[in-house]
Amino acid sequence: MPSHVIASADPSVGSAWMWAISIAVLLGLLALDFAITRKPHEVRLREALGWSVFYVVLPLLFTLVLWAWYGGTPALEFFTGYVVEKSLSVDNLFVFMMLLAGFAVPPALQQRVLLYGIVGALVLRGIFIALGAALLQAGTWAFLLFGAILFVTAVKILREALAGTAFDRDVSQLRSVRFLRRLMPVTDDYRGPRITVREAGQRALTPFAVVVVAVFATDVVFAVDSVPAVYGITEDPYLVFATNAFALLGLRALYFVLHTALAKLTHLNHGLAIILGFIGLKLVLHWAHGVWPAVPEIPTPISLVVIVLVLATVTATSLYARRSQDVKPGS
Repeated sequence: MPSHVIASADPSVGSAWMWAISIAVLLGLLALDFAITRKPHEVRLREALGWSVFYVVLPLLFTLVLWAWYGGTPALEFFTGYVVEKSLSVDNLFVFMMLLAGFAVPPALQQRVLLYGIVGALVLRGIFIALGAALLQAGTWAFLLFGAILFVTAVKILREALAGTAFDRDVSQLRSVRFLRRLMPVTDDYRGPRITVREAGQRALTPFAVVVVAVFATDVVFAVDSVPAVYGITEDPYLVFATNAFALLGLRALYFVLHTALAKLTHLNHGLAIILGFIGLKLVLHWAHGVWPAVPEIPTPISLVVIVLVLATVTATSLYARRSQDVKPGS
């Protein structure tokens, strides 16, 4: 169907059949992931690379589909939003890495923990996307609220990054972990991917259950940050959902590809703070433009260029800083 017909009939590309097909594909991919992780095994680099390529190609193909059916504007909005969400999802990986190490999760169980975390993140993002859409329907003041959330988050991330405390947390002190251990006893060792076991005549949680709950708790924090960020790129709830889904689906495989490289991206959080602050500014300008038309807006192509440049810069500076640390004085 020509793009101009669709645009005039409905400003959103999320028709009923698009939602239905997308959710069916999403559930199918999640079912496939659960089937793959049903038998615990240590993920090899070759396997992780194969799935990572698959989950990068999917959003690229989806961008082409959007371009062909709906035109360049929604396609560019989706791709820009996907880049933002993928960047923020890398920050998720840092926290997942901390949790997996803090709970000493066996290598064979790590991908199942990550998969639970991704499912939890998708559910939470869906809830926050619906809430965001409702707020936008209520009035343009929602753009100011989203902008404020992103500014506060950007300042918090930047302060932690400058202080070097972004991931310096004791996982045993997480509120969710302490609360869970007060409710039920926890076994000393893992029992495969089992959540609970019967021990000494009573039901007990396994460390696997505790780490999954800890991952779910961190998902809430990331949902609060990421959903307003992508609403700064597009107001279409369907595109917001699609960017989140595509960014999160490949997270499990990407973790095992980037596990070693993550430690080298020392400036990533600096870049994420800049990106969130920039999108917060974009949201505020968008609100102001609706009140005072003379106030300029930031076009989506400019947003994409800024985001890519920031990510490229912090990656280059991180690698340079890492290389400088590895070079011994006098060598």
